[in-house]
Amino acid sequence: NGDEMRAWYDFQFHSERGSSDDVQASADQIRLIIDQQLDAGIQSHRIILAGFSQGGVIALHTALRLQHRLAGVIAISTYLHDPQGLETERHDENLALPIFMGHGQGDPMIPIMRAATARENLIRLGYDVTWQDYPMAHQVCLEEIEDIAIFIRRIL
Repeated sequence: NGDEMRAWYDFQFHSERGSSDDVQASADQIRLIIDQQLDAGIQSHRIILAGFSQGGVIALHTALRLQHRLAGVIAISTYLHDPQGLETERHDENLALPIFMGHGQGDPMIPIMRAATARENLIRLGYDVTWQDYPMAHQVCLEEIEDIAIFIRRIL
């Protein structure tokens, strides 16, 4: 979009979508890191993918298509990239993947309805989604961090 900043992919603020090629390239990088952890002896069911905003998009996109069973996903202030593609691309290993989604009620970057639509798509596909929203904008708050800690203790 012309603005220079750190990003997982070029984010189009008006369309709320990233390039599928860019999202996939970032997911491929995360898969390489996961493979390194597996090679180092970490069991896949002890790995949690987590991300905020674009990082949440990449965490969801990667985890739901991954051939290794993960412990869970933490997706903060984010949305689901290509929900139609997920229906055919998702991997059986992570059909029961626990997902925590947290979102600011006043998020101007990714409106809460976009996240709620992602949540509904995930639930429709059978995923175990824990949802919390908070009186904040595009940020993280202490209550959310506490809820994430509870989620992590539950899944590990």
